Amino acid sequence: VDVDESGGGLVQAGGSLRLSCTASGRTLGGFAMGWFRQVSGKEREFVAAISWRDDITYYGDSLEGRFTISRGSAWNMVYLQMSSLEPEDTAVYYCAAQPLTTPHVVLTRSSDYDHWGQGTQVTVSS
Repeated sequence: VDVDESGGGLVQAGGSLRLSCTASGRTLGGFAMGWFRQVSGKEREFVAAISWRDDITYYGDSLEGRFTISRGSAWNMVYLQMSSLEPEDTAVYYCAAQPLTTPHVVLTRSSDYDHWGQGTQVTVSS
């Protein structure tokens, strides 16, 4: 399974960015997918996740309302729409995918995922 994310960049505080992620490879069901972020020297933090069927979502603490995870038109693509960005949101954002046969599972721990993208830098200036 390959995971590719894109869409990071530099944005001013209060602005918005949308990250994209595509998972490709074999699965007997679908891909549960999630977003995490990491600041150098700190642990990887859960941001948002979505099930592979019926789009059940879950968000990290204090992020729902500013961040929205959604499925793209292709079944193996997800987006992370980020708005009202704050300098504290600056991090490398990673997309993760896990092939599952169970359709309504949302995976929120980094250890739940075997497949990761290379990361995309998001920098929010004050």
